[in-house]
This record gives sequence, structure tokens and C-alpha cells, in this order.
Amino acid sequence: MHGTSAQLGEIEAIATAVEATPPAADVLICPPSTLIARAALAARGRIAIGAQNCDAAVSGPHTGDVSAQMVKDAGGAWVIVGHSERRLHHGETDAMVAAKAKAAWIGGLLTIICIGETQAQRSAGQALSVCTNQIAGSVPDDIIAASNAIGYEPLWAIGTGHTPTVEQVVEVHGHIRQCLVARFGARGSEIRILYGGSVNPENAYEFLAAPEVGGALIGGASLKAKDFNAIVRAVPIVAERAQHSAVA
Repeated sequence: MHGTSAQLGEIEAIATAVEATPPAADVLICPPSTLIARAALAARGRIAIGAQNCDAAVSGPHTGDVSAQMVKDAGGAWVIVGHSERRLHHGETDAMVAAKAKAAWIGGLLTIICIGETQAQRSAGQALSVCTNQIAGSVPDDIIAASNAIGYEPLWAIGTGHTPTVEQVVEVHGHIRQCLVARFGARGSEIRILYGGSVNPENAYEFLAAPEVGGALIGGASLKAKDFNAIVRAVPIVAERAQHSAVA
């Protein structure tokens, strides 16, 4: 819940930087729904625009909700589903997240499906099992690898300034990859896994260079073009290994 029309200049600045020096990445900004249409106009195809959420229904008496078709109509190409804040503050279950992902695909959107453990779960040694269960419940069977990404969010690192070690991220991302391959076979090896949790210009390269990290899901550092662009510029350094995504 950040951003009004006054902040559209930040999106313009990000798009201009990407146009001037095209990165080896897919660059996406997901503003609040009130700004999607205007953000798409500001981006002018130079970067992708997406939504932070969508409803599982195509239409109907769902006051206050936004459908995937509405996001698409406004100029959005992606949508984030299952973000930790949606799960925590709105009680979204794995089944609800899976239903939203399917609705997004039907509506022509690409998805970032978010998973991740709380501090209590990590302290109890449950981080990997939580991710296993959330993948099983939140990712529909008919996922298309090229059209989707998994966003790993250690909840205790979101907006706190606390970040896991690279070794912790590598462990979880490796486990997520194993789960995806075990379930989807070859498709599972192609789904990008994004790391999200207090990524900033100072630590972006370290995380992006880690095995099985296929991009970054950026929170607070996406609010200022200067910070976000610095993260995007970290991608070419590690791009020879694989394509990456800098995502907000």
C-alpha cells in the first residue's frame, strides 16, 4: 500500500534506465491496483507492469476485489499471489492461492506464487517442510514453467532489515527446486525461483549470484528508482549463469 500518482516518476525513471542500458533480466513493477493503468502508460513497454493480488473469481458480487481480467485490461501482465502479507493479514490459505493462480492464468496473466516460513517455524526447524507443504498446496498441477515463478519469502526477513545468510537461502532454494522437479519433472527445472526478503543494493549481487536464485522479489528497495536500478545493474554480473528477474 505504497504509491500515488506522485510516485509515477519513479516508474518512469526505472523504465528509462532499463531502456538506456537493457539488463539481462526481466524487470517488473507491481504497483497498487489504482496505479496499474497509469504505470503501464509510464512504462510504455520498456518494463512489465503487474498487480499485487487478484481474486479467484472472473467476475461477480465481490466488492473491493480485482479480477485477473481487470488487471490485464488495465495493462498488467503479471500478478503476485500468496504474498506473505496476504496470507497473514487476510487469512489466505494454500488452496486460495492456488485458485488465484489458476484464475490468473485463465485471465492471461503470468504469476509469482509466494511461499515462505515464519521465524517461529524456522526456529523449530520447519522451514523446509513449510515450503514443501506450501508448494504442494499453492502451485496448481498445470503450471507452465515459462509463465511462472516461485517467490521464496522468509517472513522474518521482510521489512525487518534482517536477512538470512546466503547459505540459508541456497539451502531453501535448492529444496524448492527438488520439490518442483519431483512434482513436475522437466518443467520443475525451468521454473524461476525468486528470493525476497530485505534485498537491497548492498546485498543484491550476493543473493543473485547464489545457486538456484533466479531473481529477486524486491519490497522496500523498489520504492526509489535509484535503489531499484542499482539492484537491476547487479544482474549482468551473474547473467552468464542464467537469466534473472528483478521484481518489485
